[in-house]
Amino acid sequence: MDHFPTTEAAVAALRALAEEFAREIEVTHDIGADQTSRRSAAGVGVTADPDGSLPHEAYVEFGGVPRVSVRLYPEGDALIDVEGVECPDIPRDDVPAFLSSVFGDLAHVKGRRFPPGCFLIVPLPGDRTHKEYLPMITLSPWLSGRVR
Repeated sequence: MDHFPTTEAAVAALRALAEEFAREIEVTHDIGADQTSRRSAAGVGVTADPDGSLPHEAYVEFGGVPRVSVRLYPEGDALIDVEGVECPDIPRDDVPAFLSSVFGDLAHVKGRRFPPGCFLIVPLPGDRTHKEYLPMITLSPWLSGRVR
């Protein structure tokens, strides 16, 4: 498994992934404590954290189906949205593998009868999976096509 020590390293990996799967990619960078989403209490014009570091956050949107966006946080985690299903707290190092599973059709939806609902299941390296609950009412055509 690759290690991505910075937001920029992770963005470079996502650009390579977009090229591999022939997907358009759009990246927006937010740099500075006054710009990143988790530092709203930093104050106006305060760009550095108290330790002197400059936080860097990126928002990445991929074109095509499924609709996928990624918000890479300076703390080393990410929020991935797949067809409206939010998958929070994904370690930054797992983001490329997560997206490879989604784009490579390894991700699937598992339904259950009671209580009614579904889970988006995304295989990760090392026999791990990420499982995210979603009510059946929110299934997009792409998600519906992956129900097992």
